[in-house]
Amino acid sequence: MMDGMSPAPALSPSRPAWLDPRVARTEVLAGLVVALALIPEAISFSILAGVDPRVGLFSSFVMAVVIAFTGGRPAMITAATGAIALVVAPLALEHGVQYLFAAVILGGVFQILLAAAGVARLMRFVPRSVMVGFVNALAILIFTAQLPQLVDVPWLVYPMVAAGLAIIFLFPRFTTAVPAPLVAIVVLTTLAVVLGWDLPDVGGEGELPDSLPFFLLPDVPFTVETLGVIAPYALGIAFVGLMESLMTAKLVDDITDTHSDKTRESWGQGVANVASGFFGGMGGCAMIGQTMINVKASGARTRLSTFLAGAFLLVLVVVLGDVVAIIPMAALVAVMVFVSIATFDWHSLRTIHRMPKSETTVMVSTVAVTLLTHNLAIGVGVGVLVACVLFAQRVAHLVDVTRELGPDGVARYSVAGALFFASSNDLYTQFRYAEDPAEVVIDLSDAQVWDASTVAALDAITHKYATRGKTATIVGLDQHSATRFERHTGQLGGGH
Repeated sequence: MMDGMSPAPALSPSRPAWLDPRVARTEVLAGLVVALALIPEAISFSILAGVDPRVGLFSSFVMAVVIAFTGGRPAMITAATGAIALVVAPLALEHGVQYLFAAVILGGVFQILLAAAGVARLMRFVPRSVMVGFVNALAILIFTAQLPQLVDVPWLVYPMVAAGLAIIFLFPRFTTAVPAPLVAIVVLTTLAVVLGWDLPDVGGEGELPDSLPFFLLPDVPFTVETLGVIAPYALGIAFVGLMESLMTAKLVDDITDTHSDKTRESWGQGVANVASGFFGGMGGCAMIGQTMINVKASGARTRLSTFLAGAFLLVLVVVLGDVVAIIPMAALVAVMVFVSIATFDWHSLRTIHRMPKSETTVMVSTVAVTLLTHNLAIGVGVGVLVACVLFAQRVAHLVDVTRELGPDGVARYSVAGALFFASSNDLYTQFRYAEDPAEVVIDLSDAQVWDASTVAALDAITHKYATRGKTATIVGLDQHSATRFERHTGQLGGGH
């Protein structure tokens, strides 16, 4: 090599990617940007839950650090969230913060148990149209969450937000060595301080903590009555947290073209929530907005950025609280508006007129319910339910019944398609009971019996022929269909 230089040694596949200095720089700066954006979010979610801002900030620190080790999706950010805040707010209001801590710990235990039960496998039943609706609803919620920071504020806030967006969009054209959102925060903060502009800042969002979180046992009675109080909220934390986290992990998989371990992510979320409760946190789950800052805006790909987001958060609020307090909210609003624009699936709007009506209906219903409830988990649940109903409706009409009258005087019906509760309801009406001869054969060689409703329908058909003095014989069942038919025939009252 020239000048006696030798190339840098290539990283061994077994060595972490962040040992590469360039990767490490990206991860460190990404973690710093996320930490800065987390502060006002955590404070806001604390207020939403009706607890002290320190509860949300400590929860975000603990969960980000723990999930960096236990999570199944590298570079995904877990912290206090609005969805969990909505779940625990009534508990904190009625019973106090100690019951909230206990519910968070129990919710984490439930998540670990659900992970062991294989809840992550349910993600395969979430169709693409629900995923698109989830992403679009999330983008809209992120944007609308910034509107309070743009109402009844000094006029200088608006050019500051516009300048921040310009920096974020234009800076990457010159260099990607430093994340554009971090540059926007630094430039706008410097501008506000140097020129002495009186603008809403992070310090105005709530009091920042001046001490480290410490281990505690929730000060609640260890009784069955306490369990009855916290269990419903703990289940809410578990299900809402897992649904949002697994959906976010799937989105990051798509963005990075990599796979994640959904089961590990599920129990990792549980461990993080247990740790959060023991350190005085309000619980949480994956944050898609902060994850998009980390992955999409800053280019992070490893666990290091997640760990540093939590570590920087603690350092910023405890050690550098006075510096962080002067960051104008306009800078953080600009970052979050950019995230909402980058998150929205604009391609789904351009192609909506070419999509099947059923898929459009699923996407729109997911978005609408999410926006009405401000709860992504409910929106996704409704979207999946609508998709299932529309799918069943389509499949119900894919059963084909043909009739052939043979020279031997036997009427042969050939049934093709999937027979289940929706399609088998129409099957009963496809036969000519009065016209058919004394012997009828129903051939199911090209059909599959999926459930007991179909067995009941077949029993009803054979029974109706029997009441007319005719014999209907069912043939052609495959092994699984035959086993199901033999187990249930005559037991369901289909012939009565």
